[in-house]
This record gives sequence, structure tokens and C-alpha cells, in this order.
Amino acid sequence: MIDDQKNQAKKKATIDDFFVPNRKETKLPKSINSAQGNDEEKVSGEAPSKVVAVPGLSLFGEFVTRTEEKEILNFLNDSTRCTWRTDLSRRTMHFGGTFCLMPRKNDVFDQAKLEIVQAPELPPELHWLVQRLIDRRVYEDGQRPQYCIVNEYTGNLGISAHTENFQFGEPVVGLSLLSGCPIRFHELAVPSNGSVRSGKAARARKTGRVADVQLPPRSLLVMNGPSRWSWQHEIVRSGKGRGPDWKRVSLTFRFKP
Repeated sequence: MIDDQKNQAKKKATIDDFFVPNRKETKLPKSINSAQGNDEEKVSGEAPSKVVAVPGLSLFGEFVTRTEEKEILNFLNDSTRCTWRTDLSRRTMHFGGTFCLMPRKNDVFDQAKLEIVQAPELPPELHWLVQRLIDRRVYEDGQRPQYCIVNEYTGNLGISAHTENFQFGEPVVGLSLLSGCPIRFHELAVPSNGSVRSGKAARARKTGRVADVQLPPRSLLVMNGPSRWSWQHEIVRSGKGRGPDWKRVSLTFRFKP
């Protein structure tokens, strides 16, 4: 089956090439179903830390356990349930809404060349994580996130400075798995909704104020207020401080009012 999918991918990219319907029964992480006797397997119950340098930004430490982290990664890397899209320099995956398959890097940005793909709904395997976002009051129950973008960073990969599309509300949250990583924030002179691919994000006027925030493994970054609307964020493209096996996987959750 996997070989057939690889052969199909060479013909034309469709939704079936990027996602495989979930045919397995949902299996919750062990730490969800039973208490763990090891301190290493306990979720931190502490309130999030406020990041003073960026107004509206906060950070939860150890938002998931190591066991839960492994369960999430096993699900994302299970080719019978999920498939990474590879039209970008980094591997990505979408749940909820639609996304654009990007033209080749040397092509001129042209809406006519973009292929709009319907992403699958947020899968049952991640429902427990969404519920924890509700239980920890990251989101209100009436604001359950319907959208999730997964990004995998290796080597010197990163993502350019941007704000999340303004069609989504606040907060926007990001769960970091595997390796820790700094995220850089740039204050904007005025809020800007321009995308990276169109070049509008790069042209947005900045004040020159910059703040770097360290994202530890299994931490949850929460962007509210100015940090959501008036600051761009990026993962700097650099191999500095990253070993040969360095890898970070992030899950960004958003909801649409």
C-alpha cells in the first residue's frame, strides 16, 4: 500500500497523497488512562509563566509528559493514519480547513498556480490534547481549536517571521516536542496580516524591538493580545547550537470565531 502511495505521488498531488483516512481505533496515551508513579511522567500543574519582553505571551512548562510526547509522535509518523506533505523545505501536516500546495520555489507567486487542498478534521488521537487545553483554561470551552498545523524542523530549517492569519482568533498556541528551540519575536509598528509567501510579512513595518524566547521540550507557548496581533514570530534558520540529530516538532493550534 505504501509503495502504491509513493507511485501515485509522482503523478499528481491530491488530498489522498497527503492524508490517509484514519481506520484504527483511537488509543489514548497511557498517562491519560492511569496515574504515573514517576515524577518524570507527571504533567506540570503550575500556572504559565508570563514573558515580560513580549506583552500577552506566556509559556507552560511540561504541558505533556514524555509518554504523551512519544504517543503524539508515533501517531504523526504512522503512515497508515497520517502522511507528511513535502512541498516545503520542512515537513508539515494540516488538520482542519484547507491549505495550499505551494508552487516550486523558482515560480512566480501566482494564485492560479496554487492548489487548494481540503485537510482532514482534527483526528480523535488529538482530542485528549485539545481537552487539556480546555481544562487548563488555555481556551474556553466555546472556543475549542478546530485547526492544527504540524511542522518538523531539522538541521538548519526554520520559518520566516509572520503573524498567524487574522481570520483566526486568540490565543494561538504552539506545543514543542523533542528538541528545545528559541523563537524570535519582532514588534510591528502596526498590526499586519501579510503572508510569508506573498512577501507581505517581510515588508511589514517593524519597530526594531526583538525578543528571543526559549521553548523547552514539551512546553506550550500561548500568544494572546499584542503577542498575537502586533508581534511577528519566527524560528531562525540556523544550525547554531543544533547537533546532527537535532529535531523539533511543533503543533500549532488555532480556532476560528
